Amino acid sequence: MRRLLQSRTVAASMAALALAMCAVAAVGDDRRELQREANASLQKLYATSSSAKLLGSKAAGILVFPRIVKAGFMFGGQIGDGVLLKNGAFAGHYNSVAGSYGLQAGVQKFGYALFFMNREALAYLDKSNGFEIGVGPSIVVVDEGMGKSITSTTISQDVYAFIFDQKGLMGGLGVQGSKITRIAD
Repeated sequence: MRRLLQSRTVAASMAALALAMCAVAAVGDDRRELQREANASLQKLYATSSSAKLLGSKAAGILVFPRIVKAGFMFGGQIGDGVLLKNGAFAGHYNSVAGSYGLQAGVQKFGYALFFMNREALAYLDKSNGFEIGVGPSIVVVDEGMGKSITSTTISQDVYAFIFDQKGLMGGLGVQGSKITRIAD
């Protein structure tokens, strides 16, 4: 009986270890897929926006969130994972979470990229315990009209944001807070 119990314990331990290894491999695969999606999204953004391409060539770092999901009815929330690129190379994984309240309804999927134009703004991303949009370096959301007027001599802000690949329908007015946090690799 004792031997049977020991063999079951060993079998259960081996099964638990195998599951843990599969989970670690899955996280690794998910992160590699996220990196591929972020690179593809950034290249697609560059193909459609010469301003984004110009900013990318001058940025100290680019944080790309290829898929953010936002939903709400009065209270709303959004979440997504992203990748930080420095000089075109992977430099970390990040998570974006936001909450909102107001006259709003719908579901939407989109991506966004933050172009950190100087080392100080990029350093703030890591030294703050989660980068909060609206706190810290100044952020400019680039719309189509503004995007046409950005040149290498008019780049003057710390961080530029591009929203892309919007799908779904979300509308309304509200107050929103957003936080970006580094995920341990």
